[in-house]
Amino acid sequence: MVAGETSGDLLAGLLLGAMHQCWPGMKTAGIGGPRMAAHGFDAWWSHEKLAVHGFGWDVLLRYREIVGIRKQLLQRLTTEKPALFIGVDAPDFNLQLEENLRLQGVKTVHFVCPSVWAWRAHRLDAIRRSADHVLCVFPFEPALLAQHGISATYVGHPLAQVIPKMPDRALARKVLGLAQDDDVVALLPGSRKSEIKHLAFRFFEAAARIHALRPNVKFVVPAVPGLQALIEDAAKRAGMAERVQIIAGQSHAVLAACDVTLIASGTATLEAALFKRPMVIAYRMSALSWRLMRGKRLQPWVGLPNILCEEFVVPEFLQDAATADALSQAALEVLDAKHHRPEKIHALEARFTALHEALHRDTATLATQAIEGVLNA
Repeated sequence: MVAGETSGDLLAGLLLGAMHQCWPGMKTAGIGGPRMAAHGFDAWWSHEKLAVHGFGWDVLLRYREIVGIRKQLLQRLTTEKPALFIGVDAPDFNLQLEENLRLQGVKTVHFVCPSVWAWRAHRLDAIRRSADHVLCVFPFEPALLAQHGISATYVGHPLAQVIPKMPDRALARKVLGLAQDDDVVALLPGSRKSEIKHLAFRFFEAAARIHALRPNVKFVVPAVPGLQALIEDAAKRAGMAERVQIIAGQSHAVLAACDVTLIASGTATLEAALFKRPMVIAYRMSALSWRLMRGKRLQPWVGLPNILCEEFVVPEFLQDAATADALSQAALEVLDAKHHRPEKIHALEARFTALHEALHRDTATLATQAIEGVLNA
């Protein structure tokens, strides 16, 4: 197995639990993180090695190392010939590896359909060459893949099982030391170094503007432990070091506790939706990456909640539009609605509850059954 980034480690960890129940003697190895290791996974490299994004210098600076890892992994897997290879997300790394392994007679499964419906339709040919089967986390994906001759199964989104349908906000606030009547803004600038670089300072600038108008608002930041120092530095540069609560991890507690979150586009926005939280989505990347990415965009939305609801249920601010003024104003509008137009918040919560229902399936069992079908084919 190969899982890239924190979100891939989470998905793979959930899958491994069900797979071990089906095949108690199963041995797994490759690239992964701590959630996979908890299920006995032998990580030859850490999942953090693959945590890059974009098309510009963010990737080019790491290109040689990543290609070298993939070459070494391919050589090892070609020699050892596993019964199955599962690529968990990380399509830039996994699809080429899967294609090469498939040519060597290794069966392959790709877990999480690349977002061909949003950004990269050209990947459909690569998926068809690479994967014997695709495990899809969104209900509309299998039919789309079938049109292109790709076998796939909808297994629901694992996060819809992990996150309770009725989050306990009171408990989350107690755990974080927040009062029940506090106005709480969560800042989630991303789980990658490049995201922190492009977004964290903007988020703290926005927090400073909110603080100037609403001194009693509380700010909480769940930081990926390895990136906490970078986040603390950004807070200091924005003059907010003493006014924000930065904690290691606990992103789910923070999302459950908050009234609104400023959040980087990605899987975390789906988590926020499943916690039924209003959000302001932002994203920035290098100028070169943005020019290339913008040309590949197929839908008007970038944030997963908006894509899945097929409308702008929450605001998005991308690249140059992601200013501190715009972000702070959007967050303040949510706080105003909390106190003066609560029906607006309730309507959004209802939309996200319906989304939660649509994504809730026994993902691990359905995925394991699909994998068993590939092995027996």
